[in-house]
Amino acid sequence: MKKINCIIADDEPLARDVIKRHIHQLERLHIVATCSNGLEAFTAIKNTQADLLFLDIQMPNLTGIELLRTVKTPPAVILTTAYPEFALEGYELNVIDYLLKPISFERFLKAIDKYETWVNPGSHSNIVAERATSDRIKPFIYVKADKKMVKIFLKDILYMEGLKDYIKIHTTNNEVVTYQSLTYFTEKLPADLFMRVHRSYIVALAHINSFSTTEITIGDTAIPIGTTYAREVGKKLNSDIFPQ
Repeated sequence: MKKINCIIADDEPLARDVIKRHIHQLERLHIVATCSNGLEAFTAIKNTQADLLFLDIQMPNLTGIELLRTVKTPPAVILTTAYPEFALEGYELNVIDYLLKPISFERFLKAIDKYETWVNPGSHSNIVAERATSDRIKPFIYVKADKKMVKIFLKDILYMEGLKDYIKIHTTNNEVVTYQSLTYFTEKLPADLFMRVHRSYIVALAHINSFSTTEITIGDTAIPIGTTYAREVGKKLNSDIFPQ
C-alpha cells in the first residue's frame, strides 16, 4: 500500500496533536513534517515529497491563504481552522476540503475519502465520485427571483427566513425573495458554513454576533432557536449551555 505523505501546519500545539492522532489511526497516512507557522510549511513543501497538506488558515508570519498563493505547485490541501468565515476564500484556491475545529475523527475520515476520490476517481463508484465532486463548496449559488437566476455569494448571506409561500434571503447587500424551500437550502448549503436553527430560519455561522439557548443575534436581528434544533445548534457552536 502506497503511503500518503502528509504535512501538518498549525500554530496551535493542541490542534496539531488532534490531527496527529487522527493520522495515526490510518495506516495509509504518514507524517513527513509538522510545522508551527507558514514559513516552516513553505520549507517543508519544498523539501519533502508531500501528497497532502493539513493547513491552518490563521498562522503567524505567513497565513495559510498566503502560503497557497505563494507556492506554485502545492500538494493537495485540506484546510483546518476555527473560523468558518475564511472557508470560501480557501475553496476558491481549489482545496480538497475544509475542516472546522474541533475536528472529529468522523469528519476527518470524510476529508480523506474526498482526497482519495480526487486522486483516484476510478477507485470509487461513479455515484461516490459525483457526490465528492458536488461536496466541493462553490463560493456562490444561483436562486430564481424576479423571473431570472440571481447569483448570491455565500460569504454575503446573513440568514434565510422561511415565510408562508417563499424564502427571503438576507444578505449584506440586499434581500432576495425566492420560492425554494428551506429544506432545499438545508441540503444544498455547506454544513460547515450554515445551519438550520428553526423551522423558519437558516443562519450563516460566520455572521453570528452572539447567542443564547433561545436565540441567535446577527447584526440587529434576533433569530429564534427552535426547541427541536437546540441540541444540534449546541453541537455546531461547540457550546455546553444547550440541553444535552
